[in-house]
Amino acid sequence: MPSRKNIILIGFMGVGKGSVAREVIKISDYISVDTDDLIESMENRTIKKIFEQEGEVYFRNLEKKISYWLENCVENTLISTGGGFFKQNNLKDIGVVVFLNSSFDKILKRIKNHPNASKKLKKRPLLKDLKKARELYKERLPEYMAVADIVIDVTDKSALECAKELLEKVKKHA
Repeated sequence: MPSRKNIILIGFMGVGKGSVAREVIKISDYISVDTDDLIESMENRTIKKIFEQEGEVYFRNLEKKISYWLENCVENTLISTGGGFFKQNNLKDIGVVVFLNSSFDKILKRIKNHPNASKKLKKRPLLKDLKKARELYKERLPEYMAVADIVIDVTDKSALECAKELLEKVKKHA
């Protein structure tokens, strides 16, 4: 594990990276940042607006900028990432990569059952077309597995259960 001791959460949009991150920081000494939140702050607009106004290529370049900042400036932090952030080529230099895994249908069910479901769906521009989103999920699944140091199956587990499992596996990985 890199000396920076960061944990990077990757996984498909809506899998629960933010929820698991909030539980990890409650039960550990880690602090947390979210790459999408960093990008929104940097741009002073939402991810949705960035996609609408500038397109995906522009957004991916913002992710690259954030990834270099994380690599050079951040230590002992749990980093929640957007669904495509895993494609950054310096992940292993930032920290240990933890893939939160679930089936597409379970992810969709999780989002739809959330108290703020309409807000959750609205802020994820790539979920507008469910057929395309499912194809994207199938395309990304082996890619997530390839870059992950640790895989956590989040299916039918609470965020707290996932957080405890994550911390235990990260400890063993060190």
